[in-house]
Amino acid sequence: MSYLNTLITDLRHSKPAAAGFVSEGLFWGTFAGLVPDIKAAIDASDGQFGLAMFFASLGAVAAMWLAPRVDAKLGNRAMQGAALAMALAFLLPGLASSVAFFTLAMVLASASSGSLDVIMNTRLSGIEADTNRSLMNLNHALFSFAYAGAALFTGLFREAGFQPFFVFVIMSVLVFMLIPVMFHKPVGFGEGEAQEPLKVRTALIFFGGAIILVAFMSEQATEAWSALHLERGLGGSAAQGALGPAILGLTMGVGRLSGQFIAAHVRETVVLQIAAVIAASGLYIAAGASNLTTAYIGFGILGIGVSVMAPMAYSAVGKRVSNQQRALVITRISVIGYMGFFVGPPLMGGLSEAFGLATSFYTISAILLIVSAVLAPGLRKQ
Repeated sequence: MSYLNTLITDLRHSKPAAAGFVSEGLFWGTFAGLVPDIKAAIDASDGQFGLAMFFASLGAVAAMWLAPRVDAKLGNRAMQGAALAMALAFLLPGLASSVAFFTLAMVLASASSGSLDVIMNTRLSGIEADTNRSLMNLNHALFSFAYAGAALFTGLFREAGFQPFFVFVIMSVLVFMLIPVMFHKPVGFGEGEAQEPLKVRTALIFFGGAIILVAFMSEQATEAWSALHLERGLGGSAAQGALGPAILGLTMGVGRLSGQFIAAHVRETVVLQIAAVIAASGLYIAAGASNLTTAYIGFGILGIGVSVMAPMAYSAVGKRVSNQQRALVITRISVIGYMGFFVGPPLMGGLSEAFGLATSFYTISAILLIVSAVLAPGLRKQ
């Protein structure tokens, strides 16, 4: 009961940012569940789809780089503005009938999503510092649960024959209802805080950003490609294919709620090392699966492991910077992290066309081990 009360208190403290995390989860879960239909509608090969997502990531990174300015300009309504733009932009992929239109649509959707991502993580990091509470894992868990629910319901909508645009409209309406909650006054600088040169934090930004990059790349690999692996490789139906991203989202939510408790007792870098090995094992199992059940188990194990990697990295970095530095540092590690969406799509698409989708998953599994062996120990020293 004490743990439940703590969660409720933490949620109350982070309510505006929490609405942003839920909004992001709804759209990306929907998109993941619709990938097979959208890919068929635009008649794209694996390589073309991966390249389109690569260009979409360019839009996200450009927007994230400018996000601190948007945050400063819109102030209390920054999260609301970014969420509104995202809700409108995500209608466009549902209308796509060509690779070119889909690419443009995803550039706009990813740009608005990237802006919201930086702003809500910056605000949440400030709330953590102001309240002296660990909130990252809880809020990232909300993203995961929203993602899982959206992916699951999207699969049901697909089975019922609904078109992608209709499903995106439903999610947009839900986000419109959450936007009023996102009004938030940013945490101010502490009195007497001196501006520390950003170059002093270069190593911190590199290690924190690289961990987030691998985490996002691993998540994206499953979000965008698991449904294809289950349907095309293992003969699953639309609903069975949507269970891949849904299971990932659900297990990531459970893992992050557990991480909320673990963060209070275990150092973040230790958790990162263990989590990376678990995630790598899960993806390896999913890649080699010969039936749907084994693949589901693998994706579930991946979800448990990868779930805490990004929030733990954000939290570890946030604790090591001042309020004055926070927006800029969070932006930098987020931009590096989003490079996972640069690297992931062409890597997955290229390897899939050349060697098969399973080989793509094996490659991501090997990359995850770098976090445990190199990146987490490096972050610990900062």
